[in-house]
Amino acid sequence: MSDILSIPNPTGATRLYALLGDPIAQVKGPSLMNQLFAKLGTDAIMVPMHVRPEALQGVVAALRRIENMDGMMVTIPHKFAVCDAVERLSPAVQLAGSANALRRAADGAWEADNFDGRGFVAGLEAQGHNPAGQVIGLVGSGGAGVSIAAALVEAGAAAIRIRDVRPEQSERLVRRLNAHRAGVAQLEPEGTDWRGTHIMINATPLGLRLTDPLPFDPLALAGNTLIADIIMKPRETRLLQLAEGRGMPVFYGEHMLSHQIEMYRRFFFHET
Repeated sequence: MSDILSIPNPTGATRLYALLGDPIAQVKGPSLMNQLFAKLGTDAIMVPMHVRPEALQGVVAALRRIENMDGMMVTIPHKFAVCDAVERLSPAVQLAGSANALRRAADGAWEADNFDGRGFVAGLEAQGHNPAGQVIGLVGSGGAGVSIAAALVEAGAAAIRIRDVRPEQSERLVRRLNAHRAGVAQLEPEGTDWRGTHIMINATPLGLRLTDPLPFDPLALAGNTLIADIIMKPRETRLLQLAEGRGMPVFYGEHMLSHQIEMYRRFFFHET
């Protein structure tokens, strides 16, 4: 009976939200947001939508024309491209170059913000890991990675060492971060020795499948290095399993999302 009662029952007055991604089987945002809507007594529903990259601009343009569509969450691989589909970019989006949330403004224009990085930092701090003054290793400069890097700079990280299989993308990120605070970021080549980092972050999709290679070898790092993964499903990626097996501190992807929910609420309800 409780499962039946939990099924959303939209009406003509229901406000709509979408989550856009490719793939979307791993996403947890709609479930958490729908729980929040129910808790608040808000007549709204969020629906995950599997959107291929070549269809993104057309889908966003169509969703914008739906009068009761109030917002969208955005996940891989759309966080860069979606910035071109809206009129206004927040300072966080301008620094990171990517967005993960869109909303309709009072005048009908659409605004973009990015909460990945702020959610990640809030999760770190809630788990007792203050990034201020720390040397950070970041593998992956995609939509989430750039936001995390920007937020860590804002949080006072001493240095951020960045590597990606797309060096031109990482170079753009390093330039933006160093323009914000000179010398804080550096580009790392393939085969980097990550020893000396205090926090190592996987911001790539590697780990979604059990057959994926490791983004880096946690066992080559000092035993007190915090190993963080932004992947949410599976909760324990092979990277985190190896680190835990050695007794290293780990940070699960769910911590980043759980601390974003309140940020999304304020954003979508125009409380920010």
